[in-house]
Amino acid sequence: MHQSSFMPEEDMLYTILADLKRTSREYTTAVTEASCPVVRQMFTDLTNSTLKLQGDLYYLMDQLNMYSASSPVLKQEINKQLQQNQQNMQKTQQFLQQKQGQQHEMDNHNNTYASFQAQHNQQDHHGHSYM
Repeated sequence: MHQSSFMPEEDMLYTILADLKRTSREYTTAVTEASCPVVRQMFTDLTNSTLKLQGDLYYLMDQLNMYSASSPVLKQEINKQLQQNQQNMQKTQQFLQQKQGQQHEMDNHNNTYASFQAQHNQQDHHGHSYM
């Protein structure tokens, strides 16, 4: 690797790698905050492409012995975390399905009530008496 006039290449690559990590975090935040599906998809795509670029740069730096990876994590610990995350995801999905079902029931109730009220108003409008 040669020295550039601005800074050594290794330092520049570390700076770019750090910026890609930061950018991917910011894009991920934008995905979670986006309410518009089109904007959400755009930030998802940007996140994915940024993560790929970050991974490619990391592997290049690793091959050039510029980057020392952290110590390996025990496979057991990774599996434990993965299992906990999967359980949390299942609980979240069940919660969402339950709430969506309750919302659907409430919508049906409101529609039934509105229909009843419309019929009642129509009968009153035609002069019918209930007593």
